Amino acid sequence: MKILVTGGAGFIGSCFIRHILNKYPDYRVVNLDALTYCGNLENLKDVEDNPNYKFVYGNICDRKLVREIVNEVDCVVNFAAESHVDNSILRPEIFVETNVQGTLNLLQAAKEAGIERYLQVSTDEVYGTLGKTGYFYETTPLAPNSPYSASKAGADMLVRAYYETYKLPAMITRCSNNYGPYQYPEKLIPFFISRLLRGEKVPVYGDGLNVRDWLYVYDHCSAIDTVLHSGKAGEVYNIGGHNEKTNLEITKLILDAMGRDESFIEYVKDRPGHDRRYAISNDKITSELGWRPSVTFEEGIRKTIDWYLDNQEWINNINYKRGALV
Repeated sequence: MKILVTGGAGFIGSCFIRHILNKYPDYRVVNLDALTYCGNLENLKDVEDNPNYKFVYGNICDRKLVREIVNEVDCVVNFAAESHVDNSILRPEIFVETNVQGTLNLLQAAKEAGIERYLQVSTDEVYGTLGKTGYFYETTPLAPNSPYSASKAGADMLVRAYYETYKLPAMITRCSNNYGPYQYPEKLIPFFISRLLRGEKVPVYGDGLNVRDWLYVYDHCSAIDTVLHSGKAGEVYNIGGHNEKTNLEITKLILDAMGRDESFIEYVKDRPGHDRRYAISNDKITSELGWRPSVTFEEGIRKTIDWYLDNQEWINNINYKRGALV
């Protein structure tokens, strides 16, 4: 099988490529990535010489390039997306261009090429926010609250439309908050670790009691692998870790692991449209496809913090390329 992975130089995409090449030695992977600020080929140093791996520099908004590559593969797994909520509040047009128009280009190319499988990697943020109880299910109505989540919801609707209208064998996965190695340090865990390594305080939005469900990135990769091979066309599969934690709990875990006390917490004004709680049910993928997360949160968070502490050069290289993080 030959798989096109878009956004494969990013956090989850690079881990997925590594997962596929390690598990399926006869598979070939083409990685299409525009290498925007969070795309980093250093994430794939360990596989760059693998004869079954090929990197192509390019953007999913380039219709001609997308068409040429899709014509040469069997499956498409689309990770390519602008994903940082704060950035979407400042520059929503970039998110619509990449997340919606880029997805449309991939879908159209996949339809024309007769692709065997198309998998759209989405997010639980398209569902909006929850109260203190309950879960997001695949049947939960979409109610995005930020330009980022709205652009991802728009892309999901296009995927659904291409299945319903053209019978494109497409599927959607929606995951909870990922964590693990190689995550760009604009996201909470690596961002806080990066600041603490520089002796700086960590900014916590509002009261810090916003709840997220946390999923170890390689568990997410195994779930996407499962859906790609065994999922049913036209279906949505939620992927969660059943690890609900407040942002403040995560912050204190990081502080404790790095020998810092709560004086390093700086509470800042909450951001607009900040969803209060996410919690995702993975009953469908568990019961229908047999997937389950294998890494406990306690194990995963320890491995993650240790990875960043052991790979400070990786963080420093990113900081150097972009300038000081804010």
